[in-house]
Amino acid sequence: MKEKKIKVGVIGAAGYTGGEMCRLLLNHPSVDLIFAQSRSQVGKLLSEVHIDLLGETSLSFTNDYSEQVDVAFMCLNHGESKQLLSNSPINAKHIVDLGNDFRLGDNSDHDFVYGLPEWQRDKIKKAKKIANPGCFATAIQLGLIPLASHGLLSEVHSTGITGATGAGQALQPTTHFSWRANNISGYKTLTHQHIPEINRVLKTLQPNFNFEINFVPWRGDFTRGIFVSSVLNLPQFETDIKTLYENYYYSHPFTYISKTMINLKQVVNTNKCVIHVEIVGKKLIIHSALDNLLKGACGQAIQNMNLMLGLAETAGLKLKPSIF
Repeated sequence: MKEKKIKVGVIGAAGYTGGEMCRLLLNHPSVDLIFAQSRSQVGKLLSEVHIDLLGETSLSFTNDYSEQVDVAFMCLNHGESKQLLSNSPINAKHIVDLGNDFRLGDNSDHDFVYGLPEWQRDKIKKAKKIANPGCFATAIQLGLIPLASHGLLSEVHSTGITGATGAGQALQPTTHFSWRANNISGYKTLTHQHIPEINRVLKTLQPNFNFEINFVPWRGDFTRGIFVSSVLNLPQFETDIKTLYENYYYSHPFTYISKTMINLKQVVNTNKCVIHVEIVGKKLIIHSALDNLLKGACGQAIQNMNLMLGLAETAGLKLKPSIF
């Protein structure tokens, strides 16, 4: 008997995140992509805008997202998801929002579950609506939640660098090739929009964590990927810290502990997060790397869909890294 496919739609399908979402869904073995919504590209073939999809689909962009689907993925600008849902409910059994509209607060404010599988996989399995974590937030949290789960966090200083796709597709002065090439710059020092969601998760796991995350983000001279290094005082703990990390992530299929220093090419074009733990004197340094469009966005969204619908967690996500 032929397997019944899961019907899905993408709202906001024309940008970097929307395009990546469509690519993953078109290649997911259990999914039929029913619609790809965009206000700006109505009537155009997906392959006219996302030209790598030539030969992959004959679907056209639409501004109609009324058809019933099992899962709707919202790839909108921050603030737009909440506005859309308040004006016109989506005809979907499950919703995954990739913006930051529902990442904070609790069920008294909304009924979205924060979708970090390595933290609350069981809650995700029972959820109808998922708030997908931010890209920097995912990289930093995956580096720190094993410590927080044992009450071992102290003040954290994190530095992270991200590729140009993290800024979205809309042209800005800092996304011009002539500006970005051969260049690195800092931005949003200690004020990045992902800091509140990181603090919320860490303080939920370790209630006595009364520090802010001192986070300095950088723009990098590359297309995609995030590399974060977090430094804190080495905690006193009866178990080896590296063993603690290996034990925490043992049952999670996408997060790996490396015994040697990591690099971005290990994770670009995959749903992996790789982590390396260093001890230097009395300092503990946690390095984490992931692809901002995959484990930091669309790949994690697919992972959450798989969990919600009872599919294999890795379905549609066995991707090859672009190592060369």
